[in-house]
Amino acid sequence: MKKLISCCFITVLLLGLHSSTSGCTIIAVGKKASKDGSVIVSHTDCGDNSRFKVMKGQKFPKGAMAPVYWGLQDVRQPLDSMGKVIGYIPQVEQTYTYIRSAYSHINEYQLAIGESTLSQREELKIKREESKQIITIEQAQIFALERCKTAREALELITHLLDTYGFLPSCVDESECLAIADPNEVWILEVFSVGPGWEPGKGKPGAIWAAQRLPDDHATLIANWSIIKEINIKDKANFKASSNYMSEAIERGWYNPASGKPFIWQDAYAPLPREWATSRLWMFYSRYAPSIKDMPDRSLKSPFDTQNPYVQYVEPLSLYPFSCNPVEKISVQDVMAMQRSTFDGTIYDMSKHPAYFVPDGKGGMKYSNMATPFPTRNLRELLGITWRRNVARGGYGMVAQLRSWLPNEIGGIYWVYLDNQAVGPYLPVYSGVQQMPASYATFNPDEFDDASAKWTYDEVDNLLYLNWQEGFKLVKAEQLALETAFFEEIQLEEAVLASQLKENRELALQTISGKVEERATRNVEVYRKLRKTLLTKFTNNRQGINFQ
Repeated sequence: MKKLISCCFITVLLLGLHSSTSGCTIIAVGKKASKDGSVIVSHTDCGDNSRFKVMKGQKFPKGAMAPVYWGLQDVRQPLDSMGKVIGYIPQVEQTYTYIRSAYSHINEYQLAIGESTLSQREELKIKREESKQIITIEQAQIFALERCKTAREALELITHLLDTYGFLPSCVDESECLAIADPNEVWILEVFSVGPGWEPGKGKPGAIWAAQRLPDDHATLIANWSIIKEINIKDKANFKASSNYMSEAIERGWYNPASGKPFIWQDAYAPLPREWATSRLWMFYSRYAPSIKDMPDRSLKSPFDTQNPYVQYVEPLSLYPFSCNPVEKISVQDVMAMQRSTFDGTIYDMSKHPAYFVPDGKGGMKYSNMATPFPTRNLRELLGITWRRNVARGGYGMVAQLRSWLPNEIGGIYWVYLDNQAVGPYLPVYSGVQQMPASYATFNPDEFDDASAKWTYDEVDNLLYLNWQEGFKLVKAEQLALETAFFEEIQLEEAVLASQLKENRELALQTISGKVEERATRNVEVYRKLRKTLLTKFTNNRQGINFQ
């Protein structure tokens, strides 16, 4: 399979110290499965364009056309640029306000969308230059956020656009999954290409897609692999699919109705799973559905288990369900913790490689302070460390907390992070924000900028390599203090903001934007101080370089 690059699978080189191949992870939680009754949907390791901008709703004349763009993820274009126009669709008379980034996630009505690229069969892949499909998944997300208030409306619009104008993969030539959520429900939409030769207006759908509703008391994780299995197309309350959802598999010889076996969507369209996908599924279900039969035990009993092929088998994808009723309710903080997972204490934990155990000078061994769950490529080559796919290691990402009992302006909280989420802090952004903080709208990957929040967090991330084990404790303490304060403050201020929205909405929106700005400033200032602390405490001049 081709090396996955860009968007969800992108090699990022920052300050020349580390690189990573990333993959998007979605976690979605129904309102009866969450601790506070909110719907939660998340997205890690988004595209390169980690700059946030509030796109205000607009009015358009009847008959206007809306441009379709290629290049929405390009961080090197101006912030106000959307990319290259590759087509048009009919415009609506009124659009809604949303927050734009590489993969735009949330709008003013608490409609939120998480994304994860899926692998697909080689026969379905297409080349943009030779194809007439024009709707990328990130463009479909924008159209949905501009035009829809609910998950069902968004699902209907996105699938109509894909059928009519054709699905154009933008993450190399792979397929896509969206978790489309509002304060009441979540729908999981999986989209595969139809292969080369498709033409609009010929009566054939421009994509192969299926959607399944997440039960309200369930939660799920998508790890770059299909999770939809059997489809009951008669159950319209819980399933939807393109008209060719089964026929394409039959025509291509991937399913034989005469076999008497049920049609399994996942088996028909997804290739054999890879460990970097099943490891994340295992992480989620081993915690929230541990009673699943044949659940592997991947606890780390010896550092050598990270290298032992006898404890590292790839289980069948069928082991994991579409979703589960979790054994414990899931909070926003739980989702953040899963997003930050480095598989601590398991065979996938890169920080526990035997090479990190060094002589202690007393005839024994000790655990090196250099041990990190994020070994650079050079370090992996030097020490012979096998690369594992962490959940944490992103360009940016989010957790959307959607709450039906509050006004939309404050009901939706868009918790965003920049750079490595294990290191950096989350910033709570109310869905009624009118302008994103400048530090979260500024990033040039080719030039360090102290005005950029992402560069600030990335510099802290890089300084940790001086002494990861001790330095990370300092970072985690500050990170926890910031986020704990945010959760407490939000709980205290919601009633006041709700009252203000009734009395003077415009003034309340200014207050909301001010609170987001102040919290962004707090995050950045704390991490600027951390840079100095880490460099002062762990400077290489104190590590035996100039003496000993």
